[in-house]
Amino acid sequence: MSNIKQLFDLTGRVSVVTGGATGLGLQMAHALAEAGSHIVICSRKLENCETAAHEIEKLGVKALAVGCDVTKPDQVEALKDATLKKFARVDVLVNNAGRAWVAPPEDMPLERWQQVLDLNITAPFLCAQALGREMIKAKRGKIINIASIAGLVGRNPKAYNSIAYGTSKGALVNFTRDLAVKWAQHNIQVNAICPGFFVTPINEKMFVKNAEQILREIPLNRTGGDDDLKGIAVLLASDASNFMTGAVIPVDGGSTAW
Repeated sequence: MSNIKQLFDLTGRVSVVTGGATGLGLQMAHALAEAGSHIVICSRKLENCETAAHEIEKLGVKALAVGCDVTKPDQVEALKDATLKKFARVDVLVNNAGRAWVAPPEDMPLERWQQVLDLNITAPFLCAQALGREMIKAKRGKIINIASIAGLVGRNPKAYNSIAYGTSKGALVNFTRDLAVKWAQHNIQVNAICPGFFVTPINEKMFVKNAEQILREIPLNRTGGDDDLKGIAVLLASDASNFMTGAVIPVDGGSTAW
């Protein structure tokens, strides 16, 4: 029987975090590093990844920065190759990269709809497929998909009006469940986190404009903070979650509880 510190210990493991250079991805990358994992940070802007990797290495682990557009299969393969070249293994994939486009459904441009779906659901498939092949070989792995409570319920258009975002995150929720079933035979656990409203550089202006409406829909009456995804990320990356797969976990201040 392992003790609780051993169950949550990620020492020596390797975690890939897409969109990990800023915002929620960086918060989770820090959490995994604090638990002992080496980190691969990827996003389209290599310089941001390098800055984040430098920060993470101060925690006493190794970090690799990779410029990668995760909607491009060849770049995802290059991400996998770079990870294996440096670390010779991959244990955890956090599918965090995402985007939204705000517009009423009747005005949503098809091009923007497609861009949101490409990054929010096709990219997680590409990354899971490429890195999952290595996990299958190792007969173990953890995949954490960052969905959203927008993928669980309809949202009030006064504060949230991105049908492409909600649609893509709903698809990611069921992708999580189905992939969990498909890969359980390989001892790969696949789970999803559904954050509620966290203020990030991307949505800060929207929060300032709609703060009263947004907070009214959160029972805890606050937005997510700098530490609020750390615990669940480490849980789902660690041996503490070895009997959890296909779980979809809101971290939303109670928003989906009423």
